[in-house]
Amino acid sequence: MARLLDGELLAARIRAEVTDRVARLRSAGITVGLGTVLVGDDGPSARYVAMKHEDCAEVGIRSVHEHLPADASQEELDAVVARFNADPGVHAYLVQLPLPAGLDEERTLLAVDPDKDVDGLHPVNLGRLVMGAPGPLPCTPAGIVELLHANDVPVEGKHAVVIGRGLTIGRPLALLLALKRTGCNAAVTVVHTGVDDLAGLVRLGDVVVAAAGRAGLVTADMVKPGAAVVGAGTSWEGRKVLSDVDEGVAEVAGWITPRLGGVGPMTRAQLLRNAVRAAERSA
Repeated sequence: MARLLDGELLAARIRAEVTDRVARLRSAGITVGLGTVLVGDDGPSARYVAMKHEDCAEVGIRSVHEHLPADASQEELDAVVARFNADPGVHAYLVQLPLPAGLDEERTLLAVDPDKDVDGLHPVNLGRLVMGAPGPLPCTPAGIVELLHANDVPVEGKHAVVIGRGLTIGRPLALLLALKRTGCNAAVTVVHTGVDDLAGLVRLGDVVVAAAGRAGLVTADMVKPGAAVVGAGTSWEGRKVLSDVDEGVAEVAGWITPRLGGVGPMTRAQLLRNAVRAAERSA
């Protein structure tokens, strides 16, 4: 039976570390500020932003929130982004996606100051990742790498298979895993649901990360015995969150993330870490 990759436990340790770093900055006269921008009243987006404020309150980070109506103009949104860029009390921030119809997501995200990009997905920061240069890392990929490393999962020199090529997980994770750095340095194969013999390719992986957003995509017969399997993609069945990884995989894998409490808590913890690092850089 596979060992659980407990994201909740590790995220709690990261939040404790962030709390200590926030306190040290406060003793030096710096209050870490994390900004959020929400346009409209999309339920999941509003809940996600609310969770960020709860996390901030737990670790002592000041939340700065701007909520624009769904009919806000692009110019109004641009003005908020410009204000957050110029505000020294906002060390990092995010513009919650998706934006309502009529607003330009690409224009908005490109306008964010890369040094305040708490999600690590600005093109400048993705370029830094390609180069292996310092900069804010995308939260979910960074969280996955740390979860594997903290649980002594062999990654360096091993074969990692990433299922999914999305901007938030698949593509940056493949880049990160291939870098010559602790906990990475793997041979990486990126696949998607449209490739021939998906099962055969996945079966080659010593580490498998499923980030396709298709429930139960990875089944036990697709996994090399003893492999580490991370379910990073989710979908919904009513109010139930479903993983890309079928529960039967636990009988074959050496390590596996739980359906709940695996990658999600790590993503949130890494966002807090990116915020405090931004404050430390500005100091």
